[in-house]
Amino acid sequence: MSSSTVITNIAALVTNDPSLGDGSPLGLVRDAAVVIEDDRVAWTGESSKAPATDNRVDAGGRAVLPGFVDSHSHLLFGGDRTEEFNARMSGRPYSAGGIRTTVAATRAATDAELEAGLTRYLAEALRQGTTTFETKSGYGLTTADESRALRVAARHTDEVTFLGAHIVAPELADDPAAYVALVTGEMLDACAPHARWIDVFCEKGAFDGDQARAILTAGKAKGLHPRIHANQLSYGPGVQLAVELDAASADHCTHLTDADVDALANSRTVATLLPGAEFSTRAQWPHARRLLDAGATVALSTDCNPGSSFTSSVPFCIALAVRDMGMTPDEAVWSATAGGAAALRRDDIGRLTPGAYADLAVLDAPSHVHLAYRPGVPLVREVWRRGVRAV
Repeated sequence: MSSSTVITNIAALVTNDPSLGDGSPLGLVRDAAVVIEDDRVAWTGESSKAPATDNRVDAGGRAVLPGFVDSHSHLLFGGDRTEEFNARMSGRPYSAGGIRTTVAATRAATDAELEAGLTRYLAEALRQGTTTFETKSGYGLTTADESRALRVAARHTDEVTFLGAHIVAPELADDPAAYVALVTGEMLDACAPHARWIDVFCEKGAFDGDQARAILTAGKAKGLHPRIHANQLSYGPGVQLAVELDAASADHCTHLTDADVDALANSRTVATLLPGAEFSTRAQWPHARRLLDAGATVALSTDCNPGSSFTSSVPFCIALAVRDMGMTPDEAVWSATAGGAAALRRDDIGRLTPGAYADLAVLDAPSHVHLAYRPGVPLVREVWRRGVRAV
């Protein structure tokens, strides 16, 4: 039987609907309430106008916002890279080659070990307010290892990405053309049934623009939609290729020309920024302000992976974006919710308006601004996912 619940006494409600509340992009409603019917939002507005429901929950004067949408993560892997991180913090720069360490550990891991790691990181993320996540393969680099990673991931999320083109597999390092042929042939055939997206690391030391185009085009022919690791370590063709192929997102976007910024601003491709990677590698920060001022759509995500950004905390990334990337608290929160939804081409998450999934985070604070104002503090008090309190 269906049931309804009202969460009332919300000090500040982020709806991400500019037609509501203060009229800002956040659609901020003060002294607010949310009505949930089954797994969806049925109503949002001022508490005094809330309709009658079967159940009532008092938010205690706290802020409520949509659950975070982490649209870029790498959670299927074996081992960790503690020694690499320790060395890098002593002065050695990050390079794409470090991925090979994780490839060896992932190949050696059992399916059960991979799934145990995945569920651990998902639970960790959920406690911090993440209700939707994308995750990728990319640490197997054989047909069998890539397809098994995707099968495991598909048991836990609909947002699964085939990233066979993370780097060239070590055994084919001297014949990258043969590896591209494998990725676009046998491996793609085995992996496509378990994924929604296809991704490629378009970067020096990984795949060049022509290789990336061939891989993404082959994925599109199999019904997978593109997303791209673009312009992380250097200037390159990734962003332009993303726009050319109508990729849902170009991810990292650290090194951008004016033409790259203009291309993003005049396309549907979202610029997904991943400040955890810059924090963990002491690299140059993405220039979020430049993208926002140009009119590009920006998402914020964790890039959770064992090599360059081993964090599952979207609140931490929000704080970094505000402190070091030129974003306002409002912009960072929007990018971590509605922006992430846009990067997944979803309109049923990342907002709290009628018809959207009832995914929300209750903060132990009166305002969403506290996510940046109080960095490192575990402010997420409750998490509701699909209308049920999960934390």
